[in-house]
Amino acid sequence: MQITSLYIESTTEVMGNQAPTKTYIVNGKGYRNESDFGGQRFVQVITDKGGWMINPFGGSGNAAAIPDDQFHASAEAVYIDPFLDYAANGARVELQGQEKVGDVNAYKIKLTNKYNSDMFFYFDPATWYIIQTVNQSQSNGQPVTVTVTYADYQKTDAGLVFPSKTHLDTGQFALDMTANKTEVNKVIDLSIFDMPK
Repeated sequence: MQITSLYIESTTEVMGNQAPTKTYIVNGKGYRNESDFGGQRFVQVITDKGGWMINPFGGSGNAAAIPDDQFHASAEAVYIDPFLDYAANGARVELQGQEKVGDVNAYKIKLTNKYNSDMFFYFDPATWYIIQTVNQSQSNGQPVTVTVTYADYQKTDAGLVFPSKTHLDTGQFALDMTANKTEVNKVIDLSIFDMPK
């Protein structure tokens, strides 16, 4: 089955606050994540050409382009599976042995994207599910390590398996996402990835 798009409805929890969240991915074209924190709308978009965000917590409710280095570190978000056709997408992969993630002796694979930005993926050898990713990004001009842990994989109606629980930690803040609904190959209007004027 070829996957062209993914739509996920989830609940995001940050510091005791809950927000309904919607994530849209059109494979190779765009990624959009939007959360509503009591009327404050946080939006992050990555496309195959750049990215933008609306961050009311950063002091502005207007859309702003994200810096190139942040885009380069996040560029793989437009792929539902970054390992599928990775070479055609300009990426390189390298097995870096095994490393402990919790009590799992995970396989560590380094993926270097076409912008020479590295991301590390940790696979559970018992299931071959990705249980963690680690990459370097930028926040307010400072380098941060973003660690994302995946758990509770569930099978969708389409027969594909995705994690229903995601924990993201930047060292400065952490958030938890719980997926409530996942739709594969839903029709998604590409205009949702365009930055508002």
